[in-house]
Amino acid sequence: MSPAVLDSAEARWQMQLAEMRAALAELKLPPVSSDEPVYGSDIDFDEDDFTSGNSGDDVWDFISDTEEDLYSSDLNEDQIPDPNIENYGPQWLKSKCLMFASKKQGLSGDDFQEQIMALLASDSVEEELQSTLTDIIGFDDLDFVIELISHRKEITAPSPFSAKDDESIFGKLQTKREREETLRQRDYEHKHATLGPSLNRDGPQYPHVYKAHSAGNILDSRGKKYGLPAGHVRTEHDKYEEYSIPAAKVGTIGVGRKLVKISEMDGLCRRTFKGYKSLNRMQSLVYPVAYQTSENMLICAPTGAGKTDAAMLTVLHAIGQNITPNPAEEPEASDFVVNTEDFKIVYIAPMKALAAEITQKLGSRLSWLGIQVRELTGDMHLTKKEIVQTQIIVTTPEKWDVVTRKGTGDTELVQKVRLLIIDEVHMLHDDRGAVLESLVARTERQVESTQSLIRIVGLSATLPNYVDVADFLKVNRYAGLFYFDASFRPVPLEQHFIGVKGKAGTRTSRDNIDTTAFEKVREMLEKDHQIMVFVHSRKDTQNTAKMLYEKAVEQVCVDLFDPSNHPQYEAAVKLIQSSKGRELRDLLPKGIGIHHAGMARSDRNLMEKLFGNGVLKVLCCTATLAWGVNLPAAAVIIKGTQVYSAQDGKFIDLGILDVLQIFGRAGRPQFEDTGIGMICTTQDKLHHYLSAVTAQVPIESRFSKHLVDNLNAEVALGTVTSVQEAVQWLGYSYLFVRMQRNPLAYGIDWAEQRDDPTLVQRRRQLVIQAARTLRNNQMIIFNETTEELRSKDVGRIASQYYILHTSIEIFNLMMKPLSTEADVLMMIAMSGEFDNIQFRENEAKELKDLRLEKSPCQVGSKKDEKGGDDEKKGFDTPQAKTNILLQSYISQAYIEDFALANDSNYIAQQSARICRALFMIALNRRWGHQCLVLLSLCKSIEKRVWAFQHPLHQFELPKPVLNQLDTKDAVSIETLRDMEPAEIGSMVHNFAAGKTISKILDNFPTISIESEIAPLNRDVLRIRLYLTPDFRWNDRYHGTSESYWIWVENSETSEIYHHEFFILNRRKLYDDHELNFTIPLSDPLPTQIYVRAVSDRWLGAETVHAISFQHLIRPDTESVYTDLLNLQPLPISALKNPSLEEIYGKRFQFFNPMQTQLFHCLYHTPANVLLGSPTGSGKTIACELAMWWAFREKPGSKVVYIAPMKALVRERVKDWGSRLTRQMGLKLVELTGDNTPDTRTIRDADIIVTTPEKWDGISRSWQTRSYVKQVSLVIIDEIHLLGGDRGPILEIIVSRMNYIAAQSNNSVRLMGMSTACANAMDLGNWLGVKEGLFNFRHSVRPVPLETFIDGFPEVRGFCPLMQSMNRPTFLAIKAHSPDKPVIVFVASRRQTRLTAKDLINFCGMEDNPRRFVKMSEEDLQLNLSRVKDDALKEALSFGIGLHHAGLVESDRSLSEELFANNKIQILVATSTLAWGVNLPAHLVVVKGTQYFDAKIEGYKDMDLTDVLQMLGRAGRPQFDTSGIARIFTQDSKKAFYKHFLHTGFPVESSLHNVLDNHLGAEVSAETITTKQDALDYLTWTFFFRRLHKNPSYYGLEISVEEHNTITAQQLANDYMIGMVDKSLGELAESKCLEIHPNGNVDSTPLGKIMSYYYLSHKTIRHLVSHATRNATFADVLSWMSSAIEYDELPVRHNEDLINAELSKNLPIPASAFDNLPMWDPHVKAFLLLQAHMSRIDLPITDYVGDQTSVLDQAIRIIQASIDVLTELGYLSSCMQMITLLQCIKSARWPTDYPLSIFPSVSVTSPSDKNLPPSLQEFSAASEATYQRTISSFKISPSQLPRFEKAAVMIPILNIGVQDVTAVSITVTLNRQNPLTDKDGKMYAPRFPKSQNEGWFVILCKEDKDEIVAIKRAGWSSGGKPSARAVIKLPEDDLAEGRRLDVWVVSDGYLGMVYKLQAVEIPYVMTVADDGKKGKESKGNVGGGSTVAW
Repeated sequence: MSPAVLDSAEARWQMQLAEMRAALAELKLPPVSSDEPVYGSDIDFDEDDFTSGNSGDDVWDFISDTEEDLYSSDLNEDQIPDPNIENYGPQWLKSKCLMFASKKQGLSGDDFQEQIMALLASDSVEEELQSTLTDIIGFDDLDFVIELISHRKEITAPSPFSAKDDESIFGKLQTKREREETLRQRDYEHKHATLGPSLNRDGPQYPHVYKAHSAGNILDSRGKKYGLPAGHVRTEHDKYEEYSIPAAKVGTIGVGRKLVKISEMDGLCRRTFKGYKSLNRMQSLVYPVAYQTSENMLICAPTGAGKTDAAMLTVLHAIGQNITPNPAEEPEASDFVVNTEDFKIVYIAPMKALAAEITQKLGSRLSWLGIQVRELTGDMHLTKKEIVQTQIIVTTPEKWDVVTRKGTGDTELVQKVRLLIIDEVHMLHDDRGAVLESLVARTERQVESTQSLIRIVGLSATLPNYVDVADFLKVNRYAGLFYFDASFRPVPLEQHFIGVKGKAGTRTSRDNIDTTAFEKVREMLEKDHQIMVFVHSRKDTQNTAKMLYEKAVEQVCVDLFDPSNHPQYEAAVKLIQSSKGRELRDLLPKGIGIHHAGMARSDRNLMEKLFGNGVLKVLCCTATLAWGVNLPAAAVIIKGTQVYSAQDGKFIDLGILDVLQIFGRAGRPQFEDTGIGMICTTQDKLHHYLSAVTAQVPIESRFSKHLVDNLNAEVALGTVTSVQEAVQWLGYSYLFVRMQRNPLAYGIDWAEQRDDPTLVQRRRQLVIQAARTLRNNQMIIFNETTEELRSKDVGRIASQYYILHTSIEIFNLMMKPLSTEADVLMMIAMSGEFDNIQFRENEAKELKDLRLEKSPCQVGSKKDEKGGDDEKKGFDTPQAKTNILLQSYISQAYIEDFALANDSNYIAQQSARICRALFMIALNRRWGHQCLVLLSLCKSIEKRVWAFQHPLHQFELPKPVLNQLDTKDAVSIETLRDMEPAEIGSMVHNFAAGKTISKILDNFPTISIESEIAPLNRDVLRIRLYLTPDFRWNDRYHGTSESYWIWVENSETSEIYHHEFFILNRRKLYDDHELNFTIPLSDPLPTQIYVRAVSDRWLGAETVHAISFQHLIRPDTESVYTDLLNLQPLPISALKNPSLEEIYGKRFQFFNPMQTQLFHCLYHTPANVLLGSPTGSGKTIACELAMWWAFREKPGSKVVYIAPMKALVRERVKDWGSRLTRQMGLKLVELTGDNTPDTRTIRDADIIVTTPEKWDGISRSWQTRSYVKQVSLVIIDEIHLLGGDRGPILEIIVSRMNYIAAQSNNSVRLMGMSTACANAMDLGNWLGVKEGLFNFRHSVRPVPLETFIDGFPEVRGFCPLMQSMNRPTFLAIKAHSPDKPVIVFVASRRQTRLTAKDLINFCGMEDNPRRFVKMSEEDLQLNLSRVKDDALKEALSFGIGLHHAGLVESDRSLSEELFANNKIQILVATSTLAWGVNLPAHLVVVKGTQYFDAKIEGYKDMDLTDVLQMLGRAGRPQFDTSGIARIFTQDSKKAFYKHFLHTGFPVESSLHNVLDNHLGAEVSAETITTKQDALDYLTWTFFFRRLHKNPSYYGLEISVEEHNTITAQQLANDYMIGMVDKSLGELAESKCLEIHPNGNVDSTPLGKIMSYYYLSHKTIRHLVSHATRNATFADVLSWMSSAIEYDELPVRHNEDLINAELSKNLPIPASAFDNLPMWDPHVKAFLLLQAHMSRIDLPITDYVGDQTSVLDQAIRIIQASIDVLTELGYLSSCMQMITLLQCIKSARWPTDYPLSIFPSVSVTSPSDKNLPPSLQEFSAASEATYQRTISSFKISPSQLPRFEKAAVMIPILNIGVQDVTAVSITVTLNRQNPLTDKDGKMYAPRFPKSQNEGWFVILCKEDKDEIVAIKRAGWSSGGKPSARAVIKLPEDDLAEGRRLDVWVVSDGYLGMVYKLQAVEIPYVMTVADDGKKGKESKGNVGGGSTVAW
């Protein structure tokens, strides 16, 4: 198109337009509406949708539309210019002026245009011009003024295109070139023109701020708004003045924009927004950011614009990241699986009512995804379980603050939050705003510290300083900030502000408000609008309804209200008959309804329905309707703005939030085009509402007022630990944002802001002031020099219970240990929470009555009570009023006055919380009496029953019955329980009630207590409590759990020694509940102590149990310590042995002081030695000295080193193997469960390193094992573990070694090593130590140790407690060991991962996040590539290693190696590391001293020895001058550790608990043959020595006087005889021995089996009692899994869930197994064995280790079971048991195809009949068959070598029978093919340890299912493998000839059995006999159970 054509087209177009306009103007049409915007009204476009300064002055504007699309810049889609706007110029001005003139009479368009043109052309400055123009044009059209000024240049410039009226010649005379030139010129100018200044005064423009053009700068420099919106009108009436603000124009969709259609969205949105066609304007604009990014957002939009759905988009985005398939990748998918575990969304709504509505909305929308939405508010508590199951939690700010304040209480919850939606953010302006600030600051700090993404979305009404709020929410102004002005309301709102004349609060003023309200209602009804009248109390709804009707009658306009001609009126009348409310029925015919929260739900629903249908014209309601129910009306009137606030105790102004919410209900999109909102207030408040509602006042922060309490919360949380951090924390608050913007309002002057632009000093000052206040109130420890802040218990309690610091100040003053209820009530009434309660004259009478009738406790002090004639005396203070109302509330008094009733509810809510806090404080101060008073008061407030009333008041019983109970004295629950229902009935004069009461008594939750006490030493007593519930569980009363406070108090001073919170679960009602703790004993001892168990919820449910100290004998603490002498260190030459000197010379030249002192005794004398000294003091070298003595003095003898743990054995073997044995030519052997060498190896060894169990098992048969007798030295390491679970075994070993020495006359030297122990003398005596007793103090360490014990407050739940320790751990590392190595010990494998993760997060907040990495990047990458475990990989890259038994060996050793070489600084490990690996560190942190014990399903304290061992790792002798240890434990345990870490722990025996198995072993070894032997045997034990010393510990009751007398001896003997009898009785019951009447004891075959296989007699008992013939495979598996040996299998936290999951995937479900619960260790063993046979991958690494240990034990248990079944003679079951053994070794099921043990062979039996069905056929098959078999299995070439290697190993057997005589038979086994390895290993690749090939030779009678004998056979070495089994035949029925079957069964290959049927056994010649000989048992004679291989 040529320029010429263009030009003429444009000129023609301009002309037509002008003519059209002129014609229009001449028509003089009436103005459309006064507030119509001036320009562009004839063009349909949405000016509001324009962003900022782009006013469409573009050369492309007159190119046709189609072309325009090619050029529009879509880059910034919010700034697309509108192609329909004409050029600014004279022509535009003319049309504008004509239009303007048509609106204003008396002004012709042309004159007007000239006038303006002249002004614009003048050279006046902009400001001047502005005022002049405004004078001419008027305020109503300011936007016209602004446009004129901003486009002044264009309008005055002569345009080449202006179409002149006279078609002036200029237009035509330009040449083509000139025209092109001009066009180009215009284009150039436009593209380089500066943007118009009109919108630019505001600074930067943000892309998503949608405001009308007129917006300009609405704020002045301080953020105050200039003027009211355009078009407002102010009118004066005689009773009121009124401002009306017209409705804004409804916006339309911006050009080039369209609504987002639901059908175009992905499947997730489509199904959620079902029933919608498209999103609305606002949501469509928000959609790209809300749904497609994770930006933080602030959405400011008017009420009713659809913010909830905008929030819904962000919710869907969060869900979308946690579902499969991902909707972004597969938009078409519509079925999703939600990973419900991975995320939480929190929606914070300002009101409970709103929370309920949101919960319902979100819940119904998202239910199709299976997402749970729950409400968590003051009314709706969620249990831990519900929280875990919920994905979206709707809550209020305060509740969420409480949840996050715990910091850890709900960490699981807080850490999973992915999206935080804060509704109504403009609440910041409100008093509750401070809560929001602290929440957001907390969340943002969490985001930074954990590097996790939590998206924050704020929703708010339109507010002027939205940019500040956006900054506070960390919203990117250019991405997530959305602002929508009023044009986005679905129905525009016309607002009327009415200020009524008359002094506020006077009669006139109230009448005027009524009159005005009526006038307005009438006005609306005349326009046929429905109206809601909002009032502010429930009573007022009725009064207003009455008032409106009366006024209508007065003014004769009742028919306006009349509903009777509504079509649905008749139906409504019928409906209302069912209503309970009389007033509702009266009001319906008058056309008025009422609605408030005090009405019945059904009535409220009815009112909503009738109003919604239009039957009712007027609805009088309270503000709850606006929040909780979405019910719109054409007009709303707020009548009066005084609301009673119980919190402030007075009438306050209605909050702006409420006004906006109520106005939001005006206008129903489907009926009206505008809504009308009126607010009727007093004149003095008019401007307040005017400016606030029209968004003119910037919202300020309220944070400084609450700073003290919020700072306390953060300190208690542990997120702020220093002033520095507190300053940083303040930087996240809205207060900080506003202090920078508006410093004057916060008292900051210009100079201060200039010198300190980030206000650091100001923030410091605020923080320090707050910290001092807290310190003065005893809430924190604030050290002004180091500026650190630490929480104290009171502070933590205040934070948790939300108590103001002012209240704490009062409590500190007033709390006394022996206060009464009255004192406590007085104290509660004085707390800061009630400062605002005010006394009003009109309440005096009612309060007086309440005080006299309903307040049992005295109010005020004594002198007030008497208080003379004055009526009001004693309750005119706020405190007295609070007190009376609280007591009346508990007394369930009815309160008439509305304000009083409100006060009463407020007081009750607050008091319940305050009282709980007081209880916690009293508990903290250990005041027993006070705790009882406070706890019962807490329950009184919660249940509204006084403690002196009968406890049955807590149940629904008829009033007369309760009164009867109250009048009777002493009818306690106990008494009632002893009565019959009939008796109770007659007592309360109501027989029916008797039955009810006795049922209730069954459900009344009391518990009974049994106790055991055991003194550990003189000053410490251990108490065990056994709790048993004394009631029947009833879910209606007890829910899922009942909780109790248990505390132990001194009976005389009522001081609490120990307290804990005990939760009784319904699930575990019948389990044993045992509590274990220690308490200090101090002189003088009280005569008794009380244990109290007080229910946390039920009044009267408390139990007191007295423990008398009458029989308590406190053992003497006879610590004998050896002093370290000041000796010259010995040089190594003292050894006088060159080869030894060479070995030691490599490490040191001199022995350390301790070794020097011991040297002579150890190296030169044969004395027994007990060496007690701290870990790390060089005990290993000491025991080596004793070893060299043994090898020197007794050549050829053996040394046994016994260490209590496999880890220690391994460490010792590694150390000695590399350092000593090779150099000295000694042989060393390791004997543990994992490693059992054959007898020959043991016989040849010089040093045997072993565990107690293993050595016990071996030395049991010492008579037959010569090498046991050759032992000359036994070294027992960590002998103080005698007191632990495995202590009894150590006792038995020592006793046995002494016994052996005594029997065989060659002495055995004993050397015991331990940490320093408190009763070394006893230990020494028992070990036979005389001069060799060395017991050094803890201080004798090569590196001195500083120990700190930190107490942590009791947190419910273990993980939260552990988590609360993570930050202190990090701070400890920074403080004590910023660059030296650190070990952190934790309780479990999971904790290692969690702790490391948190430490990494804390590093992330530092300047150098990789501060713990001490190696180069290449080195690091190289090491990371070797790691298998993901958690370890992540941790190592931050310089943190993990170490626990669940890691694979290579990972573990890598961690050790990197740590030892100082390449990583931190190692997080479980306690096994302390024992097993000698890795010292500079700092050791013991993080928590408890671990999870599945048996008690709870947490148990670690042994003190473990803790000491961990501390022993602190301090590195070669590098440090001191070591540091930090022990983190619960507060209650602090004293215990303080006491014992220094004195050492007295070692006690625990043999008496497990005596039976050990006696059984000795009986079967024939060491014990009579009961007397058993008693003598006990005298060798340590137990015997301690029983006399500390009788109370072992439960032997001796009175204090008799202690150490002959009587005591006698009692002790009786006690032991009882013990022996009991143990032998147990063994006899298990058929493991026989007791003869004369006291002789004989072992039985079962006893021998038990002893040989080292099993518990209970395992044997279980098997014997359950065994049957013809058992199935499942039977034998479950018998075996029930072995007592599996009791110790660890079941960790939450593993019951894993077991349940595993059970579903296995052939035999766990339910088939005795119906045991999933957390039972036997169930776990059962499942792990099946998983092994099914060869499935285990769910977690921990299970791999567990499975190995299960398999480990399995072989031994099965072998024993085979023997037992043989004893019983059950052939079929015995064969099943052998099958189980084969299955476990081959890791296959018996039903699987036997050849499937080979690689690549499937488990299903092949259909091909030619393939070998069993292993023996396969191994014996010909080569051709073999090849055919291979080809039919289709084995891949890569797998073939493995297959062939396995195939060669399968044995081919030839069996025969020789020498068959009447009494014996010999079976021979010959292996036709050679063994592939010399040890005769079998092919069992899946079994953790290699197994040798073995065979069972069985003689049986198959037809009778009887087994005659069994014998095990193995290959003899040398030559061709062969074996002989000589089996003696039993002598029964020998007279007849017999046929026996001979079977040879493999013990490992699936289904491999060789049978010889019917072997003839010849007759035997019989000699007459008395028949005594036939008594021998089958198995024994058959060489069964006692015969080894």
